[in-house]
Amino acid sequence: MSALKVLVTGSSGMLGGAVADALAARGDDVTVLQRRPSARGHREVLADIADRLAVAAAVAGQDAVIHLAAKVDVTGRWADFARTNIDGTAAVVAACHTAGVGRLVHVSSPSVAHAGASLVGAGADPADPARARGHYARSKAAAELVALGAAGRGQPAVVAIRPHLVWGPGDTQLVGRIVARARAGRLMGVGSGAALMDTTYVTNAADALLAALDRCEPLDGRALVVSNGEPRPISELLASMCVAAGVTPPRRSIPVGMAAAVGTVADLAWAAVPALRRAGDPPITRFLAGQLSTAHWFDQRATRLALQWVPCMSLDDGFAALAANVATTALR
Repeated sequence: MSALKVLVTGSSGMLGGAVADALAARGDDVTVLQRRPSARGHREVLADIADRLAVAAAVAGQDAVIHLAAKVDVTGRWADFARTNIDGTAAVVAACHTAGVGRLVHVSSPSVAHAGASLVGAGADPADPARARGHYARSKAAAELVALGAAGRGQPAVVAIRPHLVWGPGDTQLVGRIVARARAGRLMGVGSGAALMDTTYVTNAADALLAALDRCEPLDGRALVVSNGEPRPISELLASMCVAAGVTPPRRSIPVGMAAAVGTVADLAWAAVPALRRAGDPPITRFLAGQLSTAHWFDQRATRLALQWVPCMSLDDGFAALAANVATTALR
């Protein structure tokens, strides 16, 4: 396969950085678009993803785009989520069409099709902004519709990949928040913790995105959920991440109803009071209460067949890699 010129947006994040590195390792010509400089050594364009002129300039001359840039947060104003996630995606799609880019991999989220019920062996249902819960999920659902709306028109061919709960060494979203709360003695389970949940180790998520890039044309217009395909009880996943990071796992839990009620109040308070948002995340949100108390696992057979891909890292291998990274970092 000949080398591609690929633009990766949002490469300052853990997954975006892993994708850019994996592309470069296989010989592709990589350019990254992000707001802040990094030390990864790739050609950089520093810009806001919603800046249409900057995005158009970065996309010009590329063969493909992998679009990861997004506002990922548990709180915040709708306008900020809409600007980055919806307007930013529209800017990328428009630039790809104008520049004649052949392939666009849009990185989405399973939350775009989740209305709150348990997901047991689920597939990739259509994105639905009206039913998705929370500003992040609603904005990502609208963004996916924008991206897939460009499919079937020749250029670009578009595939939406929804990695589920990506984690690994250097993760500041999932592992980082869990470890910080555990270290502060504020991490608690919700309900019994017995519901099964899928997650995705970062190397597997990056490999899946490269597979989607390589099969973009035959998969034009498809949305696929990606995970390790190893659902485990939520309490076990939390404990395993804590142990790997060297912190004490949660020993307490609160009832589901109480968690949902506290989360609802926190949602309202953090939305109304800027000082609370600046101080950090709320102790729990209604969305998080649901995530920690309902099953979330996905049938991966269609995904693996479509992408011709299988995960290379098991969850246990991932926990071992996380522990090794924590130990190495502690020695520096």
